Amino acid sequence: MHVLLFGATGMVGQGVLRECLRDDRVTGVTAVVRAPLGTADPKLREIVHADFTDFSALAPEFETVDACFFCLGVSSVGKREDEYRRITHDYTLAAARALPANPALTFVYVSGEGTDSTERGRSMWARVKGRTENELLAMPFRAYMFRPGFIHASHGEMSRTPTYRRLYVVTSRLYPLLRRVAPKYVTTTENLGRAMLAVAARNGAGERILRSPDINRTAATGS
Repeated sequence: MHVLLFGATGMVGQGVLRECLRDDRVTGVTAVVRAPLGTADPKLREIVHADFTDFSALAPEFETVDACFFCLGVSSVGKREDEYRRITHDYTLAAARALPANPALTFVYVSGEGTDSTERGRSMWARVKGRTENELLAMPFRAYMFRPGFIHASHGEMSRTPTYRRLYVVTSRLYPLLRRVAPKYVTTTENLGRAMLAVAARNGAGERILRSPDINRTAATGS
């Protein structure tokens, strides 16, 4: 399996990359990044690309991919809707449109618990995520929407953004408590990566929207 990965520098993307490189089903990972990852592995190839609204020049590089894992994301805090939409929706759809029209290709998008599929709610981020999901689900490949709640960094993955790093230090201390009192809303970077690989390897459609319990079950069972 050849995996195309976006967002490999973020906490989720780091965890997904780790699982891809460890999995024998994965023959290669192409990571599209703005800056080098600083990670060396025989399976890993990096493509440094500046404009995340246009990947058309990379379309030939995408012809051989079997799965695309889109882990790039940003918090909506302090952002205008147009700014948030550009990163959350426009970047994602630009990547999806550059992929070959292959019905066997799997596209996994990391969305979020509370996403508004109707696109009509009051929450700006939820509407934008909902629009992104809906457009991906209408595209000519097997699209899966992952809607995790709280994500625990299984192996010390950290964002490169200082504010996020400080936040993760605080929230990671809450993980044992959240796992006990709200297990339906908790998952890990390791489970996210394993579940993505499982849905990419499975035959047939399956559920297209996976929340934390679905992600954890899929990671554990491989189906």
